[in-house]
Amino acid sequence: MSFPGKDPIIVCGAGPVGGVLALYLAREGFNIVLLEKEKTLPEDLRASTFHPPSMDMLDRLGLMPRLIELGLIVSKYQYRDRRTGEIAEFDLSHIKDETKHPYRLQCEQWRLNKICCEELSKIPNAKVLFDHDVIKVIDQDADGVNILVKTPEGEKTMRGSYVIGAEGANSMVRQTSGLQYGGFTYPEKFLVASTPFPFEKFLPRLAGVNYVSDPDEWCVVLRCNNLWRVLFPTSPNDSNEKLLSDSHIQDRLQHLAPKKGDYEIGHRTLYNVHQRVADTYRTGRILLAGDSAHINNPLGGMGMNGGLHDAFNLAEKFLGIREGKLEVNAALDLYDRQRRLTATKFVQEQSIANKKLMEEKDPDAQKKRQADFMRQAADPGLAKKFLLRTSMINVVRESYTIQ
Repeated sequence: MSFPGKDPIIVCGAGPVGGVLALYLAREGFNIVLLEKEKTLPEDLRASTFHPPSMDMLDRLGLMPRLIELGLIVSKYQYRDRRTGEIAEFDLSHIKDETKHPYRLQCEQWRLNKICCEELSKIPNAKVLFDHDVIKVIDQDADGVNILVKTPEGEKTMRGSYVIGAEGANSMVRQTSGLQYGGFTYPEKFLVASTPFPFEKFLPRLAGVNYVSDPDEWCVVLRCNNLWRVLFPTSPNDSNEKLLSDSHIQDRLQHLAPKKGDYEIGHRTLYNVHQRVADTYRTGRILLAGDSAHINNPLGGMGMNGGLHDAFNLAEKFLGIREGKLEVNAALDLYDRQRRLTATKFVQEQSIANKKLMEEKDPDAQKKRQADFMRQAADPGLAKKFLLRTSMINVVRESYTIQ
């Protein structure tokens, strides 16, 4: 094909963003190589919330039936004040005329990763290479990009017509291309633990997703299939060993829902919390998407979803270029503007605001916040306006108006 060139497009990172982008392009006939540094796809506690516009996009690839089968549909979510017992419940049916999927789907991102790799294995013009870790970008010219990759057979040079860094916040594609990653990292970390304990039987009216304010310790309680995942803030003064210990996690869960005996604990993950956006998502034939390009705290579930929106936007630009509807440089620069400005102006601001709201300890401020949530949840018009924003429907639409 005349576009993008004689060499395949190399997508680095087989997470949800890289996997979806690779699958979209491969199905459209592009030659694709997807590189993953791990020997097998990890099954870890990362993102698990799919928002309506993301599901509308994934449905275009025929992936939603399998995801729905593997996940849990959540049609309502709550802001709960543990001190007063007040509950503001938002019903996503208010946006049913705006999306094909008026709900959140709770499904661990690794399930999507596996589906994408399985589908790619069926496509002759696609290749998935595990245990291939990008070391650095060597150089680029008018026709392609050369990268150095650590493989089971040693270090090798690979060449792509384009190279897309989607391998996470520590992206070597980004770092070795000289692209800056402005922003900050919070001093504290977030702890996520899973348990099969039936919280719904002990916490009244519990929804599938719950943001719980508490003057002593806020948390997020959400369900994925038969497991509950709980996210807790931590103290920057505590060691990783302490935070991941059985005793610490037991204390946190007992504070949430006291019970006799210990909790059964499944996965546990401790991770840094960042708010960063790359200064540009493009330099020549090198592009960034997902956490390689932007990262934010997980409150509101906007990180993975924003990355999926990157993937679809970029794939659409490649298609438009190939079909002669878009000029190469103009289209890829437009991708940068649409997705980077969206990450900066909406996702960063909203996720930072979400964290500040959850951390609020002043009783009067908490009371005012909860009253505001309850007022909006009780009014169908206000609830719809709130949900169009928090479900990311508005921000996706607005991103495409950026020129």
